[in-house]
Amino acid sequence: MAERKTSYQWSARGFIAPGVIMVAVVLYLPLLWTVFLSFTQYNGLGSPEWIGFDNYVDMVTDASFVGSLSNTLLWVVGTLIVPVGLGLAVALLTWNLAGGIWLRLPFLIPYAVSGIGVGVIWSFILSSGGALDQALAVIGIADPPRWLLDAPLNTIVMILASAWQGVGVNALLFTIGLQSIPKEPLEAARIDGAGGLRLFGSILWPMLRPLSAVVIGLSIVASLKTFDIVLGMTRGGPGRSSETLALTMYRETFNNSDYGLGSAIAVFLTVITLIASVLYLRQQLSRKHEM
Repeated sequence: MAERKTSYQWSARGFIAPGVIMVAVVLYLPLLWTVFLSFTQYNGLGSPEWIGFDNYVDMVTDASFVGSLSNTLLWVVGTLIVPVGLGLAVALLTWNLAGGIWLRLPFLIPYAVSGIGVGVIWSFILSSGGALDQALAVIGIADPPRWLLDAPLNTIVMILASAWQGVGVNALLFTIGLQSIPKEPLEAARIDGAGGLRLFGSILWPMLRPLSAVVIGLSIVASLKTFDIVLGMTRGGPGRSSETLALTMYRETFNNSDYGLGSAIAVFLTVITLIASVLYLRQQLSRKHEM
C-alpha cells in the first residue's frame, strides 16, 4: 500500500513539474535577475558592475523618488475612496431595483477601455483649452484650474479618471456579493425596524466583508502599480510632479538606461506591494477568527 502511495506521489509530481518549471523560468528567474541588477551599475551593454547598495542610497536620497512615493500613496488612498466607494454605492442603489443591471451597465463599459485609452480620452477632456475648459467657458468660467499642470491636482484628476474606469467592475463584484446574501436575515432585520445605514452596518457590510477584502486588496495592489493612465495623461509631468513609482522605474530603466537604479526601484515597489498585501490579509484573517 505504501509503495502504491509513493508511486501516485511521484506520478503527481511528474504532472506538476512542467508547470513548476515554467513558473520558475517565467517569474522567479527574472525576479532574481532584477534583484541582482539592483546591486549593480548597468546600462544594458557589457557586463553589470557590482556597486552594492549605492542604487538604493541614490534612490532614497532623490527628491523625485520621494515625490513618486508620495503620489503612489495618494493613488492608494484615492483608489480606495473613489472607485471602491462609488462601486459599493452603485451596487447598493441598484441591486434590488428591477432592471438594475441596465443601470450598472454604463458604469461597466469603460472597464473595456485600456489604461492608455483612458489616459488619452481624459487628457483630451482635461488638457488646457480642452473639452472641459471649453464647456466651462460657455458658462462664464474663463480661468479654470490647470487640471494636468498643477500638483497635486493633476494626480487627483487622474485618480478620478481611473475611477471612471474602475467603478463599474467594483459595482459588479459588490452586486454579486449582495445577491449571495440570504434573504432571511434581511427580512428579520427589516421586521425589527432596521433600515438604511443601520441595515447596511449591521447586516450587509459584515456579510460583504469576505468579498470586500478581495476588492480592497486588489485595489491596493493595482494602485501601487499605477502606470498606464499616468503615462497616457501626463507622462509624469510637468517635470516629474505626477510620477508614480512604476513610472519612475520605467523612466530610469528605459529612458535613462540605468538598469541598476530601475531594478532597485522595481525591487522596492515589489517589497512594499508584498508587505501591504500581507498586512492587509493578516488583518482580515484575524478579524475572521475573532468572529
